[in-house]
Amino acid sequence: MDKKLNEDSNFKLRRMLLSGSLAKRTALKNLNDIDVALYILQPNPPDDMPKFLDDLVNMLKTLYSNMEPSQIQKQEHSIRISYRGTGLDVDLVPIAYDDNGEWNGYLYSSRSGEWVKTNIKKHLEFIGKRKKKHDAHYVQVIRLLKYWIKETKKNDESFRFKSFLVELIVAHLADNGKICLDDYVEALADFFNFIVRGKLDEIIVFPDYYPRSSVSRCSDQIRVFDPVNPGNNVASNYTFHNKKSIADAAADAADAVDSALRAPTKGEAVRYWRKVFGSSFGG
Repeated sequence: MDKKLNEDSNFKLRRMLLSGSLAKRTALKNLNDIDVALYILQPNPPDDMPKFLDDLVNMLKTLYSNMEPSQIQKQEHSIRISYRGTGLDVDLVPIAYDDNGEWNGYLYSSRSGEWVKTNIKKHLEFIGKRKKKHDAHYVQVIRLLKYWIKETKKNDESFRFKSFLVELIVAHLADNGKICLDDYVEALADFFNFIVRGKLDEIIVFPDYYPRSSVSRCSDQIRVFDPVNPGNNVASNYTFHNKKSIADAAADAADAVDSALRAPTKGEAVRYWRKVFGSSFGG
């Protein structure tokens, strides 16, 4: 792919970088999609993102001529390649890159229609730092919470709580000693109770790559800032309804965890855990 892209004057590929939950090791076992960032040389982010993606789609269809055209499709801000027979999708996310050498680039945000500064390498370093400090517990707690979100969405399709936001809240709790990551039951209770106590009203900032004073002032319902970009509140488009839904779901989960711990029999405990993780939970 890199050779073909580099032969075309419109697409100079500088790096392909595995990103998303697979790169962070927070993916659930039933993973069916992989995110790959394409750092494409673009001194200035393209003005016409749809056309930029259309051109990239056409290039990829030429490159993968053995695939049916329907297997390569444009998404809102990426290109999806679907591999038949495997159920696996690969999402290629273009990053506009000016060859700065530090892998700072711009990612197109479909929610705002703007290019947002990012650095995937630093994102992975951010997660890696917490993983090193807390062993496998940090990512395992995130996986459990992602499973809870997945089950919650089955009952409420409008429920929103993206994985990156969960990762950052867990990181905030871990950095401040407010979550017991080596006890998964207690960790879940700590996470849910943090939300139930209204702590989503707090401003969450990480000092890994910039000072707290650098964050942008805003009145968004949830304010959790990207650890590599102080101008990017990763929850800027969450509404009051979204925040209330998260709080309500967390309250239900907290009650279920507490009831499971106090249950007199294993069978009753499993019944409460199924309220958190669904009917497939076996105890």
